[in-house]
Amino acid sequence: MRAIRRDMAGGFLKLLFAAAISLPSLLSPSLAGAAEAPAATSSPAYADLADLADSAQLVVRAQVRKISRVEDERAPGLRPGWARYYVEARTQALLTGRSAQGETLVYLADVPLDARGKPPKIKKQDVLLFARPARGRPGELQLVSPDAQILWSPAIEAKLRPILTELVAADAPGKVSGVREIIHVPGNLAGAGETQIFLSTEDGSAASITVQHQPGSPPAWGASFSELIAEVGNPPKRDTLAWYRLACFLPQTPLPTANLSETATSRAQAEADYRMVLDQLGPCGRTRK
Repeated sequence: MRAIRRDMAGGFLKLLFAAAISLPSLLSPSLAGAAEAPAATSSPAYADLADLADSAQLVVRAQVRKISRVEDERAPGLRPGWARYYVEARTQALLTGRSAQGETLVYLADVPLDARGKPPKIKKQDVLLFARPARGRPGELQLVSPDAQILWSPAIEAKLRPILTELVAADAPGKVSGVREIIHVPGNLAGAGETQIFLSTEDGSAASITVQHQPGSPPAWGASFSELIAEVGNPPKRDTLAWYRLACFLPQTPLPTANLSETATSRAQAEADYRMVLDQLGPCGRTRK
């Protein structure tokens, strides 16, 4: 009986490996052995959830039913202190995605082990899966990364749902990939001026940051993810998709060639305004490695 199940799982894993050639983060070895239950990140940060959701075609809440450990020697790319599992789960809810899934799901997941080499015992508990459907194989999923299975809780789902809503909105902020241009133009009065920071995005959509200086007032800034000028004085709030796009993807220092300000003083002001924006955004806060 074990041999039959092992052969069936081995065939599934080979199929996933072939399908994942273009996805370097997804590794799909053959099945071997059995263990208790794979685990997931218990307290993911906003950026962790956004990273996963942004890459997923499907976000599924499921209940773990059966698990089997993959032999370490047949799990290329496995991190030290982690193990790879073949998981069977039961669909509880489809949080986002267009592909209808059956009641039973199967997939591979990497999980951290404790000091005794054991995974947390979460069999029969609910997990969130960030995945893509395996083409032509209903019920089989490919996680967007080996650790894209996290333990479900009401608090985590409450944090995740606004992210999913923002991601599918028609005006969702584009994925920031860098700084295209930055320029400071001084105003007519001493202490007045404006810095415009034009961003590059993966899909070519518009994105910019505006910093304004008024005499006797601290600088004010805002961001826009459209052709419209940013609403200065209303920067993106933390733990929103716009904040995530900036805090997690803006470079610490723009390329020197991106600064198009005319004078040395204006170039220095543009750089100072950029650092100010980064400071006010704060750290991205990822916890996943």
